[in-house]
Amino acid sequence: MKGVVMNLLADMVETQLGMQEWNEVLDEAGEDGVYTATALYEDERLLNMVGIISRRNGIPVSDLVFAFGQFMFPAFYDRYPQLIDGHANMLDFLEGLDSVIHVEVAKLYPGAVTPGFSESRRDDKTLHLTYTSERKLCRLAEGLIDGAATHYGNDYALTHSPCYNEGGDHCGLLISLN
Repeated sequence: MKGVVMNLLADMVETQLGMQEWNEVLDEAGEDGVYTATALYEDERLLNMVGIISRRNGIPVSDLVFAFGQFMFPAFYDRYPQLIDGHANMLDFLEGLDSVIHVEVAKLYPGAVTPGFSESRRDDKTLHLTYTSERKLCRLAEGLIDGAATHYGNDYALTHSPCYNEGGDHCGLLISLN
């Protein structure tokens, strides 16, 4: 996991739960809280902190990971508007995840391991994404999709099937604009 993701988790917890909560999570996790944006950190470190935050605050891990995705989208936009501007709607943006966005992420953060997305545009209001990742953080992807919908002002429906977390070998995300 790139340090930028660790820093975004810190930003979310500090903003939504307070600095004291973040410091207590760090203490419990045995972390110092200093993360270099371009450095690589073991996924387990982030997942451990998410588990601690979940337990301490009574938020199901799945809901917390979704909320983190929602939080990440505007944070990414603030840092890299040039990667997001110029798309008519969220479906147009999502179509370029692997071919544009993840290519640029690799340039900005060498060594970053991004999930795989293959897309199939069904019509002008419907997009199917196939999500693949050893991390199986499909709820993070759902949160990012929701953040994109908010950014572009799109109402949408999402159907998630199959799912890694229900025994699937990938996740299928069918996104339809309302």
